[in-house]
Amino acid sequence: MGHPDFRAHGRIFATLHHDRLWGMVKLTPEQQQTFIRDDRDSFKPEPGAWGASGCTAVQLARVDGNLLGEALTLAWQATKNARATTKTTKKTKKGAR
Repeated sequence: MGHPDFRAHGRIFATLHHDRLWGMVKLTPEQQQTFIRDDRDSFKPEPGAWGASGCTAVQLARVDGNLLGEALTLAWQATKNARATTKTTKKTKKGAR
């Protein structure tokens, strides 16, 4: 889509916006609410359905580095866990045939 993204196991867990002033981390909606509550100046939901599902915009110049690291780690872990779930689902479907 013309902007850098960060992937684990073939899945995107973070991106940089075109302006390089904002990024996005893929959190759960619950995690998103926590980060927004803790630092409303740095975190906000992405617009539309993406934001409602947990995609969270991060203002890079304002965010504390440790807090950003925590958000990126959670996003990466969720991506890793989603891959494990996908593998299990595929194995189950193959065994059902």
